[in-house]
Amino acid sequence: MRFLSRRRRHPAAKPLALVLALFVMGALYSAMAPTTVSTADDSTQQSQLAKGKELFQVNCSSCHGLNGEGTPEAPTLIGVGAASVDFQMETGRMPMARPEAQAPIKKTLYTSEEISAIAAYVASLAPGPKIPSKEQYDTSKLSQEQIARGGELFRTNCSACHNFEGRGGALPNGRYAPSLMKTSDKHIYEAIRTGPQQMPVFAQGSLSDDDVTEIIGYLNTLHDEPNGGFDLGGFGPVGEGLWGWVLGLGSLVLVAVWLAKKGARAR
Repeated sequence: MRFLSRRRRHPAAKPLALVLALFVMGALYSAMAPTTVSTADDSTQQSQLAKGKELFQVNCSSCHGLNGEGTPEAPTLIGVGAASVDFQMETGRMPMARPEAQAPIKKTLYTSEEISAIAAYVASLAPGPKIPSKEQYDTSKLSQEQIARGGELFRTNCSACHNFEGRGGALPNGRYAPSLMKTSDKHIYEAIRTGPQQMPVFAQGSLSDDDVTEIIGYLNTLHDEPNGGFDLGGFGPVGEGLWGWVLGLGSLVLVAVWLAKKGARAR
C-alpha cells in the first residue's frame, strides 16, 4: 500500500504570496522608473527664471545681448553669477544711462523681487559667484585679533585704491575707487568676489570667506569709531608725511629766515 503524504498549506498562504509579489513589483518599478515628480519649488524657480528672462530682454539686452553674450557697448554676462547682478543693480550702477569711466551709485528703479529674478536668469547662463547669505558676512562673532587681521588684509589688498580708511580715491583715465564708508556688508562681499569694473576679482584662493568677513569687520569697527582729531583725509602715512614736510620744514625755513634778518639788523 502506498501512502501519499501531502503538506497542508495554510489558508492565508496564497493571499500573502500575492501581496509579496505586488510589493516586489512596486519596488522594482520605483527603482527603475524615471523620476518625473515636479515640486512646488521647481515651479517657483521656473516662474522666476521666466520673469527674469523677460525683464532682462526688455531692460538689459540692448547692451548685453539677448542671451547675455555681450556687445561692443557692454561685456558678456555669461559666468558673472547672481552676485554681480545683485551688486550692480541694488547699488543703482546698472543699468547705465550712458557709458562712463566709472558707473555712479544711484537709487535703483527695480524692486528686490525683480533684481532677484534677473540675477537668477543670469546665473542660469553659466556658473558664477552666488549671492551670499547673511552668515557669510556676519561680523558679530569676530574677536579683536580677527578684526586686527582684517585690517592687515585690507591694507595689503585694498588700501592702494580705497585708501587706508576706505574713503575711496582717484585712479587713472578718469576712474576712481568708490568710498566704502556707507557701503553695506553684503555689497562689500559681492564686490570682492565679483570685481566690478576695474576692481580685481578675489576668489576663494586669494581671500577665503573668513578673510572677507574679517575685512568687513575691520571696516565696520573703523567707521564706527569717533574721530579724535585731524584725520588728514584718511590717507595714512602719505597725508601725515605731506603735512609733516609742509608744517615742520616750512616752520624751520621761516625760523631760519627770521634769525638771518635779526642777525643782519644787529650788525
